[in-house]
This record gives sequence, C-alpha cells and structure tokens, in this order.
Amino acid sequence: MKIVFTPDWFLNNDLLIEVVSFFVLITFFFLAIKGYKINKKKSLLYLGVGFLLVALGELATILTKIVLYYDTTITREIGQTIITYQVVKTVDIFYNIGFFFQKILTLLGFYLIYKIPSKKIVSGDSLLVFNLIVIVALLGSAWYFTYHITALLIIFLIINNYYKTYVKEKISNQKILIAAFGLLALSQIIFLFSQIDYFYVIAQSMQLISYITLFALVVKILKNGKKT
Repeated sequence: MKIVFTPDWFLNNDLLIEVVSFFVLITFFFLAIKGYKINKKKSLLYLGVGFLLVALGELATILTKIVLYYDTTITREIGQTIITYQVVKTVDIFYNIGFFFQKILTLLGFYLIYKIPSKKIVSGDSLLVFNLIVIVALLGSAWYFTYHITALLIIFLIINNYYKTYVKEKISNQKILIAAFGLLALSQIIFLFSQIDYFYVIAQSMQLISYITLFALVVKILKNGKKT
C-alpha cells in the first residue's frame, strides 16, 4: 500500500507547502484570537480554534513526512526497533498513526467551524459525530477517499452556512469566506484523484491558496474593523 501519493520530484515542495500551510493557519489562529479580544465575537474565536486544530493536523503531517521522506535518526531508530523486536515488518504503523492524527484533527477543526452558527457548539449529536470522525480517520489510511469525501461534505455544509448568512446580511467578507472554502472543497475533490501525480500537486497547491485567502481575510478584518 502506498501511504502517500506525492510524486518523487515533488517531495521537497510538498513538505514546504505543508510547512507554509501550518504557519499560515497558526498565524490565522493568533489573529483570530486578537480579533476576538477586540470585538468579543465568539464566531471569530471558534473560527480561530477550528483552524488551530487544522494547523495541528498539518503539524502531524509535517513530522510524519519528514520521517517518511528523509533518512533521519528517527527513521533509523524506528527501523532498528522493528528489526530487533520483529514487531511488524514495515514502519507503516508509525506513519498511519501520524496521518491518523492529521485526519482526525483536521476533520474536528472543520466540524467546529461548521457548528459556529449553532447556539450550542457541543450538542447531543456531537458524540455520534466524533465517533464517526474517529472511524473515518482510522479508515483513511487504507481508503484515503473516505477522508476526503468526509472533509468535502463538512466543507459543503460550512459553505452553505456562510451562504445563508451572506443572503441575509450582504456582508462582502462573507463572499471571500465562501470563495476560500470553495477552493478548499475543490482541493478535496481533486485529492480523490491523488494517484495521478499532477492531481496531487494541484490539490496541495489549491489547498494552500485557500488557507492564504482566509488568512488575508482576517488581516483585512483586523485592519478595517469590519464584521464578518
């Protein structure tokens, strides 16, 4: 089983995109917290926390891919442990754990963002949803498309929420949010075809652009003092 679909010629750039995405998302979180302190709007706080979870998911991916792509001390130690104790035949279990955390944190982050318009972030169905997210994250290593389809569905629900808000309030910033999440949704669709080299590259690049768009929006909000 191939754990990732990154083309060999794209390995360094792939990791670079992950690193940039992480810093964009973590900066987004801090800016959202700053915005929350200014206007006390909880939706901005939850949006920031949601993307903090996504950022931590990116961090899990970065650490896993460093071991996967490069000959590091950790890689050699893992290999030596497996050979010595004959626990498993490959290091797949280590990589699967890393990507499991990436998937579960990202899905939880998106779900939190989806729940922002609700009166209660934690509701009666939250436990059921959390259980389903765990199952999807576990299955995501063997059947990668289950993760991307689930992420896609949650992002569609997020877009629907912001579209309804835009129709009611006609706030221009909502259009930017919709466009950013639209790009993110499109990246998930393209990820479904990750086995084709260039599709994976396009999806990764588009996902980064969506994060940068969201980051630029928060900077705009803080600068102009407008409400989302």
